[in-house]
Amino acid sequence: MSGCFSGPARGLQYRVSMAYQDGPDPRSVVVAFNDRINARDLAGLTDLMTEDHTFVDPAGAVVRGRAACTAAWRGFFAAFTDYRNVFAAVVADGDTVTVIGRSTCSEPALAGPARWTATVRDGKVACWQVTDA
Repeated sequence: MSGCFSGPARGLQYRVSMAYQDGPDPRSVVVAFNDRINARDLAGLTDLMTEDHTFVDPAGAVVRGRAACTAAWRGFFAAFTDYRNVFAAVVADGDTVTVIGRSTCSEPALAGPARWTATVRDGKVACWQVTDA
C-alpha cells in the first residue's frame, strides 16, 4: 500500500489500545474531519489538517501539504457537489484510525464501499487515505 502507511492494511479486528489523556480521541477527530467533507466545509476541513497533511486516493495518487490538499478538495467539492461518506465502523489503534463505510455520489466511480485510514497527530489529521473496501 503506498502513501501514508507502510504496513499491511488493517481490518476491523482491532480495538482502541490506549487512553487518550493527551488530546482528543483520534476517532472523534476523524469523524469531525468527515463531517467537514460531507458539509463541504473547506475552512473547517483545512483547520483539521496538519501542515504536512497527505491525501492518498484509491489509485495511489498522493497530494502533500495542507495548501495543496485544500486546493484539491476545493476542486473536488466543485466537481462533485453530492459526494458524501457514510461511516459504518470506526476503530483505532493508537493514532491510526480505520473506517469502513461507503461513499455516495451521482458519479458511479465515486460511489460504493470504501475504507479510510487516517493518522491523527496533535488533534489533526496528518494523513487521509482512501481505498476500495
